[in-house]
Amino acid sequence: MASASLLNASTLSRLFSPMNFTRFGCVSPAGSLASSVNQQLRIKPMALRAQARRGVSTKDEEVATQSDLQFESPLRIVEYPDPRLRARNKRIDTFDDNLKKLVEEMFDVMYKTDGVGLAAPQVGVNVQLMVFNPEGVKGEGEEFVLVNPKLYKSSKKLVLFEEGCLSFPEIYADVKRPESIKIDARDITGAKFSVNLSGFPARVFQHEFDHLQGILFFDRMTDEVLASILPDLQALEKKYEERTGLPSPERAEARARRTAVAGFGQT
Repeated sequence: MASASLLNASTLSRLFSPMNFTRFGCVSPAGSLASSVNQQLRIKPMALRAQARRGVSTKDEEVATQSDLQFESPLRIVEYPDPRLRARNKRIDTFDDNLKKLVEEMFDVMYKTDGVGLAAPQVGVNVQLMVFNPEGVKGEGEEFVLVNPKLYKSSKKLVLFEEGCLSFPEIYADVKRPESIKIDARDITGAKFSVNLSGFPARVFQHEFDHLQGILFFDRMTDEVLASILPDLQALEKKYEERTGLPSPERAEARARRTAVAGFGQT
């Protein structure tokens, strides 16, 4: 497969231009592009200052060890309610050949499952890593990697969009999220960058970023929307119990009665 491209100014201009999207790994193709994309690249220390004001520090994050980054080939999609989808994802500080191999394998399984994006916990590796290709076709478009991403600002304008997720096969429902965001991250070499995203790319990022925080897309749904997919979630819980012989680590029915999770995109 083609090697992963670096997320830089030249590739950003191609990635975030208006276009039609096939299925994102965690967003349904049923929705259309929310809006044309306003792409701006700003490399500033603003992200770290904003995090500090919110009490967030990279020093407080646990760093992934070599064993945390080990994986077995071929990678397989982790389905709800596997506890790895809720586990804490560690920060990556080592940018080596093993990381590049993990990225390549994540792209591989993403394409094979007809997705255009994937977060590391979705393949059972609990680290801060996501990959995506807007074209969703191997050999077409550009491949992008975001390591240790941080979201430090989101717009007040919210957009409703039907999302799906590779970890929730054949389940689709509406989720409301901010239309635009500001993020910072590292690329596959460890180089830092900051960028503004809007429209569909912003949604793509937010869905995968949620995975890195242990948040699943149904956590963002209204009670009414969640109720509409509750039988499907319960079916996945039953499937997990039959496959593992263990009780489901969580129950969507119980979660449906709780207050929506705090954070951007709350309805």
